[in-house]
Formats: sequence, structure tokens, C-alpha cells
Amino acid sequence: MSIVVKNVTKLYGEQKALDDVSFKANPGEIVGFLGPNGAGKSTMMKIITGFIPSNEGETYVCDLDVSKVPLKTKKRIGYLAEQNPLYYDMYVREYLSFIAGVFKINKTAARIDELIEMVGLTVEQNKKIGQLSKGYKQRVGLAQALLHDPEVLILDEPTTGLDPNQLEEIRGLIKKIGSSKTVMLSTHIMQEVEAICDRVIIINKGKIVANEKATNLSTLLSSKNVIQIEFEKAIDEKALRSIAGVQSAEKQGNNNYLIQVNSETDIRNQLFQFAITQETTVLTLKKEELKLEDIFKQLTT
Repeated sequence: MSIVVKNVTKLYGEQKALDDVSFKANPGEIVGFLGPNGAGKSTMMKIITGFIPSNEGETYVCDLDVSKVPLKTKKRIGYLAEQNPLYYDMYVREYLSFIAGVFKINKTAARIDELIEMVGLTVEQNKKIGQLSKGYKQRVGLAQALLHDPEVLILDEPTTGLDPNQLEEIRGLIKKIGSSKTVMLSTHIMQEVEAICDRVIIINKGKIVANEKATNLSTLLSSKNVIQIEFEKAIDEKALRSIAGVQSAEKQGNNNYLIQVNSETDIRNQLFQFAITQETTVLTLKKEELKLEDIFKQLTT
């Protein structure tokens, strides 16, 4: 296993930022680490990378105990922090050369050339970092995280500040990297998770509430079905919500509703009968697949 977290708890004073957290990440796997603001995502990433210690539990990177051999584990990890700390007065190549020296990389110039091309910094490589746009600063941060060819890549909000074209390029790069490394990334962009992640871990108030393959997440809420229905005319919303089996009904447009029902209940006939009583017609009725955003909301609220 590239990352093993066992029963980790982290306290800030009396507040539990992480509460008995456990999970694993395999080689060649891209893991999306999701949660609301303040859920404990960045804290967990800082513990894995050895920036801060946990109060309880164990963390291993490539079978190395982070708390016992922090320097050895840091050599195996590439880390892009959420705030992306960079030296703004240094030139791009100068900064990457400095990072290469920290990691004692051989053939520094060739490796820097390779990374600059890989992350799309060619046209900006001779500028000072402080002169770059936020998107290009993110690319510099990604380049430094990859410079020493780590086995594990930890990315905290890696696509912040990127335009749509840059987003697509960086996602493609992360996907490519993930075929040979373990990548763990946090993000608030659900489309990003759906596009590149093999597995999703959702954390809420310091506890893991989901840990599933991205394709299996909807099974966590298998007890609920969602139906989208459109009526020809306005209806009595209170009467709609009172139909047996309807757990909630949310208005989406003029006469469109998203209805949540118990999975064991087939209410199609009741909905058609309801339309008759309302002197209207059902224009569309279809079952909706729960999107990752819907699952995230239901697991974290």
C-alpha cells in the first residue's frame, strides 16, 4: 500500500479536527478526498506529508512510518499545498533548480526541462514567479511536487485559479500521472472527481462518511430513488408532497419537480392519478441518477 492511515485523531485544543480516521490508497490509484470546509481534509494531508503530527493513530507512506522516519517518507511524497507557497522573487527555472538541489536530483537541467514541458510552463519559464498568473503559479507548484519523481502525490486543491482550457490540461496530466503513482487530491469541483478519480473518500466533521469506488458511490444511497416530473400546469405542491412514498419534492422550474421516494415504492401510478386530480397532464417522468454533488450534499448535511 502506498498510503495507510490507521485510527488517526488530531486535536486542536479541545476540538477534534480528525476523529479515528482510517483508509488506504493503492499504487496506480487516484483518490478524491472530499469534504466541506473545515471537515479535516487539509489536516489529514498535512499529517500524511509529515508537516504536523497526529495525536493518536499511525500513518504509513510506502510502508514507512511517517512519525518515525519523516525524511525518508518526504522523499517518497510530492506535495502541492492549498496555499502553494512559492518564492515570488525567484525565476521559474531558478526556483525549480533550488527545489532540485533540496532533493539532490542528478541531471538537474534535463529534469527541469522535462517538467516545464510536462506542466505547460514553456512560454513562462523565464519570468519571475511573482509575475505569473494564478494558474501558472499552480503549474509551478505542480512542477515542484513532481520534480523528484515521487511515488505518492498529494494535491490540495490543485486546479484553483485555472481557466477551462488549463483545467482540462492539468486534469489530463493528473490522470496520466495516476497510472504509475498514487495520487490523493482534494477539491470542491465535483466534475473533477467524476472525470479523473478512481475512488472517493468523503470526510465530514473529522469522520469518514464514505470510502467507495467512484462508480459505486450511488449505492450508498440505494434506499432512495429520485424522479424528475414535469406537469403541464401548476399544481398543489403540498398535495404532491403528501403522496404516500414521497419523501421530498423540490421545485426545479415552472412546473418541474425533483421527487425523492423510497426505493421499494413505485409511485408512477399515483403520480398519474395525482395529475388527474389536479386537472393537468404529466409531460415527462423519468428516474434520475444521483450525481456526485447530490451524494456529497446528503452525506455532509
